[in-house]
Amino acid sequence: MKYLNFIVVALFVLVSSCSKDEAKRPSFGVSTSTLNYKVGEEIKFDFKGNPDNITFYSGEEGNQYEYRNRTSLPGKLQVEFTSLVDRGLRQNLSLMVTTDISGKVDSSTVKSAKWDDVSSRAIFSTGVDKTPSGIIDLSDFSDTGKPVTIAFKYTDVKTTAQQNRWVIRTFNASSVRENSITSLAVMADAGWLGVSFKNPTAVWTITSAQLLMYGGAVGSEDNEDWVVSKQLDPNVIKSDVGLAIKNISAPLSDFTYKYLKAGVYKVSFLASNRIGDTFKEAIQELTITITP
Repeated sequence: MKYLNFIVVALFVLVSSCSKDEAKRPSFGVSTSTLNYKVGEEIKFDFKGNPDNITFYSGEEGNQYEYRNRTSLPGKLQVEFTSLVDRGLRQNLSLMVTTDISGKVDSSTVKSAKWDDVSSRAIFSTGVDKTPSGIIDLSDFSDTGKPVTIAFKYTDVKTTAQQNRWVIRTFNASSVRENSITSLAVMADAGWLGVSFKNPTAVWTITSAQLLMYGGAVGSEDNEDWVVSKQLDPNVIKSDVGLAIKNISAPLSDFTYKYLKAGVYKVSFLASNRIGDTFKEAIQELTITITP
């Protein structure tokens, strides 16, 4: 019986000691000799305390602590591409846009969606290779709260002439904001899918480098083929990230940094301690003014 009591007491002590073995909130401080510096001048941040980890947020664009979890911000969609047409040299390629597709892209969703023809906003090749489309403003499709899908629609009819060959050499879709441009898709990752409604013997050839539509030889049947992008969200944005300047392996007494542009920056240092599954943080912030 005494032996059993000893085991119970030992287990109680073990559990009690483990419950106390958890992370504590870091005792951490940051200071500088002044809050005013010039562009390119070295700033020394002095630390008090020794947290396990420190992450530095400079306050510059893309490196702001308050935006570390931000994934959405209103943006305006714009598209650019370059093209080539040869053989028939007729304008039979259209640039189409829809916000009606929110799931899988296939022949059924392409057919049932309401599409807007925005070809008049673009410049298409008339025989010159790599003709730039110009910047195509699709901001009127950006404020719906729905994803935007882009497509090139090829149509041709049975004639005694050669059907056109079209090549889309490059493609870029971006979300534009006042101070930044976020890439949404390029040719290689736009998720293109070919959909044929007429003449399945002549369809889009899709590679990471280009989109190619040969059309058909003289006397080929009527043709209608689409190449459709993935859904694009003009409001998506990457979360801001910090710079890890310390881990648990070594102490750190100070950190230096230089700003290359004048401005007022909210500098943040995120300190953290971790033991097992427990995690505690502390934030220290300074407002630094940088003059030319």
